[in-house]
Amino acid sequence: MTPLCVAVIGAGSWGTALAAQAARNGHVTTLWGRDTAQMAEMRARRENPRYLPGVVLPETLLFGSDLPEVAGHADHILVVVPSHAFPAVLKELAPHRAAGVGVSWATKGFELGSGRFLHEVATEVLGRDCAQAIVTGPSFAKEVAQGLPTAVTVHSPDGAFALLVAEILHGPTFRAYTGNDMLGAELGGAMKNVLAVATGIADGMQLGLNARAGLITRGLNEMMRLNDALGGRVETLMGLAGLGDLVLTCTGDLSRNRRLGLALGRGQSIQDAVAAIGQVVESIQTADEVMRLARRHGLDLPISDLVQQVLHGDLTPHEGLRKLLSREQKPEYPPGWFA
Repeated sequence: MTPLCVAVIGAGSWGTALAAQAARNGHVTTLWGRDTAQMAEMRARRENPRYLPGVVLPETLLFGSDLPEVAGHADHILVVVPSHAFPAVLKELAPHRAAGVGVSWATKGFELGSGRFLHEVATEVLGRDCAQAIVTGPSFAKEVAQGLPTAVTVHSPDGAFALLVAEILHGPTFRAYTGNDMLGAELGGAMKNVLAVATGIADGMQLGLNARAGLITRGLNEMMRLNDALGGRVETLMGLAGLGDLVLTCTGDLSRNRRLGLALGRGQSIQDAVAAIGQVVESIQTADEVMRLARRHGLDLPISDLVQQVLHGDLTPHEGLRKLLSREQKPEYPPGWFA
């Protein structure tokens, strides 16, 4: 494809990795971060020493801290900031987006406080005429930045725009598939963080591989039931946006949410665990939003519910395990679900 001017908004580990990927693909890519000194250091060192130490960034990757300039000159804008910052960053860049320039994001989670999906926030801030897409799937930033094989999926109601975003990122070691179920893709990307805490807790308590597999599978069941109630498509969660991301986040120790669970399972306080991780841990707020949606639709999601209680200090991990194991026997799936 013809090289584009791509603005990647957010200079954390994931934003840096995706900016490096776009630059490797020949696009004129600028990584934006708010801290001028940090961006100058990254430009000089060709490295993100805080989030991706030791990973050499492409010589062609540009760096900037002037949002109007970076966003205003872009043919495409990719937002990669934590979910709690997503609405404010969109509002900040919106006046500088050129007419016809679409916006994609690789942010996972819900709007803090409202539980709204990020595509709902984007439509409100950017308008219905702005093309939107989400980039999601099983992808640790460090491995992407190192050029290790990775597969993601890009979902948008606009098939041509999904393909454009996928082509910006698709490369020899980075496969980008496409789909059109933004709701299901966003739910999978957000909810897997909650379930990763559960498997982390179980592994921290040394409950064994059977318990881990059981939690992942029953966690997928919870994800699918909530997705069904919200109107998402089941096949979305059987692919990269659901099962793929869930397995990676529940089993890979690069996952911040899994590491939080491991620490809690080993008896650490949540404050100490979050401080040791040193980055945003999305599951703490996401658990609240998942359970808000579940209660609104009258759903029983026992794993997500117990994770929320443990994260708020209402239960210890041992008490949560006892409650989970004491539940009554039941069918694996709701009767008639796949009829």
